[in-house]
Amino acid sequence: MKFLRLLLILPLLLTCPLAGASAFERLLAGREAPPGVVIEIISSDREVLRTLLPELAEEIGKLREKFPGIPVAIVSHGPEQFLMTTSAAANAPETHRLLQSLVDNEAVDFHVCGTHAGWFDVMPEDFPDYVDVAPAAPAQIAQYEELGYELIVLP
Repeated sequence: MKFLRLLLILPLLLTCPLAGASAFERLLAGREAPPGVVIEIISSDREVLRTLLPELAEEIGKLREKFPGIPVAIVSHGPEQFLMTTSAAANAPETHRLLQSLVDNEAVDFHVCGTHAGWFDVMPEDFPDYVDVAPAAPAQIAQYEELGYELIVLP
C-alpha cells in the first residue's frame, strides 16, 4: 500500500520545486524575468526589518545582476512597518539609511499599509518621504500581481 501511494505522489514530487529552494533561488534559476517582483512582508516581530532589509538588498542585487532593471516592490503591512516611521529613525538609523538607498538608488518601491497604520493612530505624514503609504497593502499587492509581478511572501 505504501508503495502504491508513493507511485501516486511521485509525479507531484517531481514537478514541485526542490524543497528548501527559496523563491529568489527559483527566480534566479529561471531563463526569463517576470514583469516584476513584489515582496510581501508581514510579521509580528516589530524588529524584523533590521535583519530582513539587508538580506533583501542582497537578493535584489542578485536579481538585478541576472535581470537588469527588473522592477521590485516591497509591501510591509504588519507591526514591522512601524520601524519605518520618522520617529523610529533615531532607533534604527542603519535600517532607514538602507531603505532610503534602496528606494532612491535602486528604484525599489517600498509601501506600508495605511489601514494598519491608522488602527494605531499612525498617519501617512508619520513616515518619511521614501516610504509610500498605500491605502491598503492587500490591494497594493493585488495591483502588482495584476501587472504580472511574481509574489514573494516573507518571512
